[in-house]
Amino acid sequence: MTVLAIDAGTTGVTSLIVAEDGRVLARGHREFPQHFPAPGLVEHDPDEIWTAVLGACSDALATAADSGTAPVSCVGLTNQRETVVLWDRATLRPATRAIVWQDRRSAAECDRLREHEPRIRELTGLPLDPYFSATKLSWLRANAPGTWEGVSSGRVAVGTVDSYLLSRLTGGRLHATDPSNASRTLLFDLASAGWSAELAELFGVPEAALPEIVPSSAAVGRTDPEHFLGLDVPVCGIAGDQQAALFGHAAFTPGAMKCTYGTGSFLLVNTGDRIARGGTALLSTVAWQLDGRPVQYALEGSVFVTGAAVQWLRDGLGVIDESADSERLASSVDDSDGLVFVPALTGIGTPHWDPRARGALLGITRGTTDAHLARAVLDGIAYQIRDVVEAVVGAAGIPVSRLAVDGGAAANDLLCQIQADLLGRPVVRPETTESTGLGAAFLAGLAGGVWGGLDEISEARGGGRVFSPREVSGDGYRRWLDAVDAVRRFGS
Repeated sequence: MTVLAIDAGTTGVTSLIVAEDGRVLARGHREFPQHFPAPGLVEHDPDEIWTAVLGACSDALATAADSGTAPVSCVGLTNQRETVVLWDRATLRPATRAIVWQDRRSAAECDRLREHEPRIRELTGLPLDPYFSATKLSWLRANAPGTWEGVSSGRVAVGTVDSYLLSRLTGGRLHATDPSNASRTLLFDLASAGWSAELAELFGVPEAALPEIVPSSAAVGRTDPEHFLGLDVPVCGIAGDQQAALFGHAAFTPGAMKCTYGTGSFLLVNTGDRIARGGTALLSTVAWQLDGRPVQYALEGSVFVTGAAVQWLRDGLGVIDESADSERLASSVDDSDGLVFVPALTGIGTPHWDPRARGALLGITRGTTDAHLARAVLDGIAYQIRDVVEAVVGAAGIPVSRLAVDGGAAANDLLCQIQADLLGRPVVRPETTESTGLGAAFLAGLAGGVWGGLDEISEARGGGRVFSPREVSGDGYRRWLDAVDAVRRFGS
């Protein structure tokens, strides 16, 4: 048996055909356009996302068929979170463009509701910010009355990318989401694990327009062969991308932690069936829910710039020709020679949450070289992750023994070693770093009978390379903290 995993990200869709032993047998990938109608506004055309899904899945299925791979037994879905989609329930066509998680147009709505933020955080575990879905829906209600009339009348459905794609996959028969995606909307009560009538009223969103909340791993519907490439198989897995990556690392026990190094980085730690409150620095969120079991929770920390810092070295400064060159250049020196780089190129995230902070290079001398700069950039990425780990461990009150990593920058051996040294904990990089898609496959295959339990998934996930920590001086971290204080003062 095999599983088809659909990973609908922010810039493209990747599909994987995954075998029972965890091997990726076939892949497909299609990008879709990004729309920027004005500064601070980011939109997607839902039809273009769906076209990318069909293309990526068609490519993967064709490759699998050519190699004689076993037929797909079920489908799993993971997706960019917080992005809101509105579509006509009858035609499945979008009612407007999707408002992407990066979009900041709802800042004024957040300011209008600021007095309610303590209550919002109490119920949802999240701050009041344009990042999250409900603020975008509130903006639509106030600024797009024609579109919103369809929501009020029941003609138009409201959801996130997963619920839109589920509707398309099933020919409109399913309007659903899972708790991991619902917990990112500002409309979900963490304690009751359901939609909050109080928050729906506060943001002006009709509860009837919202999707049904179903488990992350359960047979929730079937694909419609007329709409989805001739396939008639159960849809058995749904999760937001970062939660799917946590599941893809087989991080099933409290204290298991992963970090995805992408353009930015997201670090999640499993807190089990307990909601761990992270104060103002961390986000409390749902990890997943398996069929017939209690909801599992996580704490999340966000870093705005990690891989983007290496891209800045390449594109902004021309120090390297390819991103992979950063490892070779940085490895040519023993250390940064006291140079500290704070990658606050778009503000700084967890645990500081200071959008006014600006990036800085401190400690430059006449002996500073491109190699020292490259090393300082990798150090700066690793220091940020250490800050998040310290905040997560302190808030969760759960011992963390190691960090699992994935994402593009995780291919950098030097970065992984620096990270292990700074954390004083092993860093584990799996052989297959497509943890998000694997997580969707594992969630689906668990409910679809491909794997009999979590132990079998752990076995299928396999091991990976372990970077063991070496003893390092604490002087570098002290300089880092001083540098962060300096850039925050400069930006204030």
